[in-house]
Amino acid sequence: MATDEPIMASVAGRYASALFELATDEGKVAEVEGDLAKFQALADESSDFVILIRSPVIASDDQQKALAAVLEKAGVGTLTINFFKLLAKNRRLFAAGDVVRDFQSLAARARGEVKAEVTAATPLTTAHVEALKAALKASTGKDVTLVQKVDPSILGGLVVKLGSRMIDSSLKTKLNGMRVALKGGA
Repeated sequence: MATDEPIMASVAGRYASALFELATDEGKVAEVEGDLAKFQALADESSDFVILIRSPVIASDDQQKALAAVLEKAGVGTLTINFFKLLAKNRRLFAAGDVVRDFQSLAARARGEVKAEVTAATPLTTAHVEALKAALKASTGKDVTLVQKVDPSILGGLVVKLGSRMIDSSLKTKLNGMRVALKGGA
């Protein structure tokens, strides 16, 4: 099935889209989005949890039972638990992280938001974040959610990724450009 929609082109995207439609129909988009954040937090905090969802040697039934127990204890709703049990049954838990990301993108788009990834050499101040959000909103016409990353190797400036666009105003890139220009002129 060919599609122009990038999210729908992947296995994770199709599952995320199906979950989003179901959550929308039941009026539980915000609840499911919160549940997926809990799932992602568990994956970020526990290597045992990651082994549970990624191991191909754990039987599907065992994955479903263990996952349901862990997610229920974490306060995840029934709809989301059933969704993850379906992923386990279909042996697609390996794509869970991508499903979470794609669902969040679909939910943000439905709210009229776009997500931008901003990399800076040092953490941005609140004033810088607000100014950047305002500039990106003026450019896109949509509310922008910023995901901040710190990478001291860029030395200064910013690298902003918004969808398929990237604006690299980092000092590292500018210095590399000057070095290439100087080598070419010598």
